[in-house]
Amino acid sequence: MYRALAFKAIDNDISLDDEAALLKLAEASRIQLEPTIGGNRTLLDGHDISSRIRERDVTEAASRVSVHPKVREWMVAHQRAMGAGRGVVMEGRDIGTKVFPDADLKIFLDADPVVREQRRMAQQKIKGELAANVAAELRERDRRDRTRAASPLVAADDAVVINSSAMSEGEVLARVEELVKEKLGG
Repeated sequence: MYRALAFKAIDNDISLDDEAALLKLAEASRIQLEPTIGGNRTLLDGHDISSRIRERDVTEAASRVSVHPKVREWMVAHQRAMGAGRGVVMEGRDIGTKVFPDADLKIFLDADPVVREQRRMAQQKIKGELAANVAAELRERDRRDRTRAASPLVAADDAVVINSSAMSEGEVLARVEELVKEKLGG
């Protein structure tokens, strides 16, 4: 959702530092997440922007948009509405601490910063000089998210922390499935 708003801000030439303008933009937006077999589709005002919001400029902008307390309040209200009254699986940097603090199961997925950088570069097929820029941007995003005043990135006290540094994607998924089965009683 933050990525969708960041994309719309970029597309409308709105400053990522202007909290009032970003909040007004959010209030005028319709952000929908549609689950599919391959992952969520993100719709912004009825348009599929799923691929666009994974590009570097939007990733960087999303972190900048997310530091604004009023924007975060709006997002949290909408995220809670999505999960109201039914079982839901959500991911995000403050889902277990701020959005759903009473969730039945919280998982905090972590990895060594160097491993995360390598995975990001492989995911985006980045090499050479651009790789150094991407690594620096990822470190800055993490620093900004961990030190922001509103909902900093931390594991919830009751979260299960999974350090995936030495795990494959399949191993992480198997561990998550195991935790869900334990929580549901088999």
